[in-house]
Amino acid sequence: GLTYRLGVVSFFLSVPVGITSGLLCWSVGKRLRLLSEVRQVLTLPDAIFARFNSRLASGLAAAAILIGTVGYLGAQFQALGIVIEAIFGTEAILGSWSLAFSMGVGVVVVVVYAVMGGMIAGVYTDVLQGILMLGAAVAVFYYALESGDGLQKIIRRIASSPRFGEDFLDPFGGLPLVTAIGFFFVFSVGTLGQPHMLHKFYMLDDPRKLKWMPLMIGSTQAICLLIWVGIGLAVPALVAAGELAPLARPDDASALFLVHFTPPLVAGLVFAGILAAVMSTADSLMNIGSAALVRDLPHAFGKVLKKELAWGRAAVGLIAVTAAVFSYAYDDLIALLGTFAFGTFGAALAPCLVIGLNWKRVTAAAAAASIATGTGLSLGLEFLSKQNLLPDLPRVTLPSGVLPGAVALAASFTILFAVTWLQGSRDGGDLADDVALVMDI
Repeated sequence: GLTYRLGVVSFFLSVPVGITSGLLCWSVGKRLRLLSEVRQVLTLPDAIFARFNSRLASGLAAAAILIGTVGYLGAQFQALGIVIEAIFGTEAILGSWSLAFSMGVGVVVVVVYAVMGGMIAGVYTDVLQGILMLGAAVAVFYYALESGDGLQKIIRRIASSPRFGEDFLDPFGGLPLVTAIGFFFVFSVGTLGQPHMLHKFYMLDDPRKLKWMPLMIGSTQAICLLIWVGIGLAVPALVAAGELAPLARPDDASALFLVHFTPPLVAGLVFAGILAAVMSTADSLMNIGSAALVRDLPHAFGKVLKKELAWGRAAVGLIAVTAAVFSYAYDDLIALLGTFAFGTFGAALAPCLVIGLNWKRVTAAAAAASIATGTGLSLGLEFLSKQNLLPDLPRVTLPSGVLPGAVALAASFTILFAVTWLQGSRDGGDLADDVALVMDI
C-alpha cells in the first residue's frame, strides 16, 4: 500500500534488513540475554531497572511500551481486518461496516489465542509464519513478474503511465530526501528498541547461539521481502495497463493481487502466512503490553499486584480493544500507523538500551530523560500533525517530509549523551558488580 502511494522510496523501510539483525544480536541481544543470567529479568523494564537501579527509568519504559503497543497492535488489527475482508468478501455484504466487523472478529480470535497461549503461542506461530512465508514469498514474486511479463516490462509500464510516471521509480519518489533518510534511520537504529523482538532473546537457551542469528534473521527476512518488491511493482504496472482498476484504498494492493493474479493455493498460503504473522506479533505485543501494565508499572511504584496472572489476562483484552479503536479512528495506511508505533518504541528504548548496556558512564537520569524525551516527542508530534479536534488552532507540522519518529529518535540520543556528559562518572559510578561483569563480556 505504501509503495502504491509513494513509489519505490518505500523500500527504504526494508533496506535496513541487511544490518539490523547483526545490530540486534551484538549490541543489545547479547547483554539482555546475559543480564537474565545474573538477575531475575523477564521484561525490558526489568533490564533497565537492573542496569540503572532506577524505578523512574523502568516506569517510563513501561509507559512507553504501553503507548507503542497500542499503535503497533492497531496496525496488526488493520491488516487482520483487510485480510478477513478479502477472504470472506464481507464488504459486499456489510458495506462501510465491513472493515470494523472484520477487525472485530480478528481481535476476538487473537485475544482468545493470546490469553490461552501466552508468549509461547507467539513462538509457535512465528515458526508457522516463517515456514509459510519463505515459500510463499518466492512464489508470489514469480507470479508478480509473470503478471507483467517480466521486470523490464513492469518498469516500462509504470514509467510511461501518467498516473505513476518516472517519479514512482525514483529512489526518492519526488519526496524530500529527508523522508528517505528518516525511513532508513527509524527502521535501522529504531529496530534496536522493538520490545516484541528483544523479548525473544530471553527465550534463547544458550547465548552462544547468538552467533548464528544474524545470518538466519537477515537471510530469511530478505527472502520474505520479495513479496513487498513483487507486489509493490506489479500492482502499479497492472493499474497502468488497465488490467486492474485504480485502488481506492492502497492497503488493498496485496489482497487484490493475491485474489486475482495468483493460483488459489498460493493465495491461500500467503493469506495464512499473513494471518500467522499478525497472530504472532499481536500475541507478543499484547503479552508485553499486559506485563507493562500489571507488572512493570506497579513495580516502578514499589507495588506487586495480587493474582498477577489473572490481571494480566484481563489486561490483554483491554489493550486489544483500545488498540482496535485507536486503529479504526487513525484512518491512514497500515504502514504509516506502523511507522508511528515503530518510531515510538525506537525513540523511547533504543538509546538507553544500546548505549546504556554498552557504556558504563550512562546514568539513570540520562536514561530516564532519554526515554521521556523519545516517548513525549514521538507521541506529541504525531498527534499535533494530525489533530482535528481544535480546528480554530493552527495545525502544528514539521518541515515537509520530516518523520516525527526520526526527530524523536535523534532527540532521545542527543538527550542521553548530553545528560551523561554533564553528570556521568567515568568509572561507571555505583554500577553493581554483576551488571558490570555482564557489560565487560
